[in-house]
Amino acid sequence: MSSDDAIRATNDDASHCKRFAVQQGYWKDPYIQYFVRSSERKAPEINRGYYARTHGVKALLYKFLNLTKCNCQVVNLGAGSDTTFWLLQDEGLVPKRFIEADFHAVTSKKCHLIKSRKPLLEKIATEDDDIQFNNFDLHAKNYHIVGVDMRNLTDFKQKLKESDVDFNLPTIFLAECVLVYMESEKSATLLKWITEHFTAAYFISYEQVNMTDRFGQVMLDNLRVRQCPLAGVDACASMETQENRFLSTGWDSATALLMTEVYALLPQVEIQRIEKLEFLDETELLTQLFQHYCICWACKDSGDIGLRTLNFDTP
Repeated sequence: MSSDDAIRATNDDASHCKRFAVQQGYWKDPYIQYFVRSSERKAPEINRGYYARTHGVKALLYKFLNLTKCNCQVVNLGAGSDTTFWLLQDEGLVPKRFIEADFHAVTSKKCHLIKSRKPLLEKIATEDDDIQFNNFDLHAKNYHIVGVDMRNLTDFKQKLKESDVDFNLPTIFLAECVLVYMESEKSATLLKWITEHFTAAYFISYEQVNMTDRFGQVMLDNLRVRQCPLAGVDACASMETQENRFLSTGWDSATALLMTEVYALLPQVEIQRIEKLEFLDETELLTQLFQHYCICWACKDSGDIGLRTLNFDTP
């Protein structure tokens, strides 16, 4: 298996973990069943971890949508089997443009599943709007899937152009364990290009951190066994290196929070509910996992529309 194949396999792993958490009642997602079959049991620590990951990213995304009143774009990097577009449709929070980018093998499968499943397709199609499919891409009125290797910036720029991206529209970029699989110079080039071309940009990255300690080294060893090295692991050494990845490439501000802190900032009524779903005898492993993942958000706000105020404390 090549390293790229191993990276693509991480999408399948994450999708199965999310599917099982949904099956167990951690959150509602009526669309994930169309992308992922029933999944085998996962440990309670994994389920709580994915709850924190999903809802941590969602909290910041919804604040961005509310600030911009959905007059914005969402670019989901390494989107995989993500269902956010459909969930936003159900909540009446549809941005002007929603673009997903991933490896060709991933987008090809997703396009096929959308085309063959009516509950997915009918949320994209409108009576006066044709959907354009090819082997790897989908283009509809406000939803686009593009197959591309994001390490190739020239190709990525072309795919955004084909998706009618508007550089003057506030744009949020989502990346869950994506930048870490890119060589540091490649991700730096991408991040710098974003700040140079979008007038208002917000970036949410969920990723590993504190990877130089013993627990982090065990995580790295496990990934190496799977032939899945983290090419950009240098940025995952500490909270400071996570933030500096953005600050050194032209972003106005960057803030990283450990998942222990994110978990504590999520609505506590919901936390109490999910903690009753499965018995967790020992919390040490969950704490260690939370201490080795973080959410980092950054903004470039040339028009001063208020992006710097968006954080977990924002109403």
